[in-house]
Formats: sequence, C-alpha cells, structure tokens
Amino acid sequence: MSWSVAETNTHQDHVIAHVIGATPLAHFVRDETAFVMLDIGFIWNIYLDMQMGLLPERAAIGEFELVNAVWSQNSSVGPIESVEVFEAGDERRLELNCESGKLLIETSLKDRWTRIESAPIDS
Repeated sequence: MSWSVAETNTHQDHVIAHVIGATPLAHFVRDETAFVMLDIGFIWNIYLDMQMGLLPERAAIGEFELVNAVWSQNSSVGPIESVEVFEAGDERRLELNCESGKLLIETSLKDRWTRIESAPIDS
C-alpha cells in the first residue's frame, strides 16, 4: 500500500505533543476505537478518522466502560519518540515510533475496522 503523509489538525497536534516521551504499556480495540494505556496515567483513544483524545485513566475507564477490557501488553517498545499520521484512500495509519519498536494503528473508514500491531523499528 502506498501511504502518504496526512495533515493533522491543531487538536491532533496538541494530543501528539502530550504523548511524546510517554511509554505505551498496553492497548486494545473496542467498537472501532483504539485505546493505548500510557505510563503517564492517561489513556489515548484513537478513532477511525484519526481523531483522538487523552483522558486520565480513571475517567477513561468509566467513560468508555473499560473495567473488563482485555488489554494486550506492549513488549517493551519504550518511550514514544515521534508520531506520524498517514493515509491511503479510505485507510489511515498512525505510527508510534518508540525507542525500541513501533506500534501501528491502522483503520478503514469504508470497512469500519481498526487494528493495532507491533513492528520492528525499521519497518
């Protein structure tokens, strides 16, 4: 797939600035939304269209009913060094470039799916 850099809005830029330096501890997908638990006490939620928000962990657990969520642990990817947003047609990709690896969050607006996967640094 040929990805091109997607423009981000002021709110996305603001959220991304807050997560730089934080370490993703765990993640999961529910109802087409990606949730990433960060070591700074916040949960980062990312929607199909790459709109996003940060909520304190306790508030997010209540608001999104995450009490019984099954989180996938991130295998020590380390702190987030940069975040990039890409698009290809109806698909979107958020790359969390971390010290020891990447987390890739991909979505499809047309088919309404979201997935998260880990990748080595060089992919």
